[in-house]
Amino acid sequence: MRTRDISLNGQSFFLREWGTPGAPRLLLLHGFPEFGGAWEEFGPLLADEYQVLAPDQRGYGRSWAPEDVGAYTTSKLVGDMVALLHATGDAPAIVMGHDWGAAVAYGLAMFQPALVSHLIIANGVHPVPFQRAMAAGGAQTEASQYIHFLRRDGAEDVLAANDFAKMHDLFTAKMDLDWLSGGTLEKYKEAWGQPGRLRGMVNWYRASPLVLAKPGQPEPMPDLPLDKLKVPQPHLLIWGEKDTALLPDSTEGLEDFAPKLDRIALPDCNHWLIHQEPHKIADIIRAWPPLAERGATA
Repeated sequence: MRTRDISLNGQSFFLREWGTPGAPRLLLLHGFPEFGGAWEEFGPLLADEYQVLAPDQRGYGRSWAPEDVGAYTTSKLVGDMVALLHATGDAPAIVMGHDWGAAVAYGLAMFQPALVSHLIIANGVHPVPFQRAMAAGGAQTEASQYIHFLRRDGAEDVLAANDFAKMHDLFTAKMDLDWLSGGTLEKYKEAWGQPGRLRGMVNWYRASPLVLAKPGQPEPMPDLPLDKLKVPQPHLLIWGEKDTALLPDSTEGLEDFAPKLDRIALPDCNHWLIHQEPHKIADIIRAWPPLAERGATA
């Protein structure tokens, strides 16, 4: 693994890389409450074919973490990765996102399609099906109630208290977390403990326009520009079926926005599938026909 600081739009970001510079690029985008180090086991598995890039996104780890909530709108988060793609090559890249990283990955695919050749999502959601599920007042609404807490003033202080006990509880969310222990857990605590980073991380939630109803009390569906929220690229959705944070109804109707969608379910995995089955997921990506048939020349 190689690491470096890279300037994006005039700000410093921390980047991990595997593979050969000049090879087809695979951009890996982490979610909450992780950081670019979440890919340290997975990234090397595809380094023989790709130049693998795993940044700490804005507000995370060793990357720039502005304090203002307005600095975390989707357009700004996507803009960071647009700058990264321009700085690391010319050809379109394969983009893979997990959790909140999926929001940025979808943004790149939808609003900067010339920069993205293929889109891979691992337990992440497109904004329209997810908004429908969050506003419906049903199971996904109930599963997402923690967002109200994260949007509250001072949530970052609660997360940091007692050696990040509340953060660990959020991570678990009734799911197997055997992988987060020992040295791995210490790396996460180090990332969370960087000055201003917990505030930056929860600011992603505060800046999001997504409407979250109360259980059993549906909210009207916001008026979204549906015609602009299309994914034209080949799209692979890898889904750990034991996820208790993102439920199946959060992806219902995704085909309406991604006509080239393939779905692969992993029945024994949960939201943290990248850590649970990194080799299996790497094999799935290698065998995915839109990549395998073109010899990974994206």
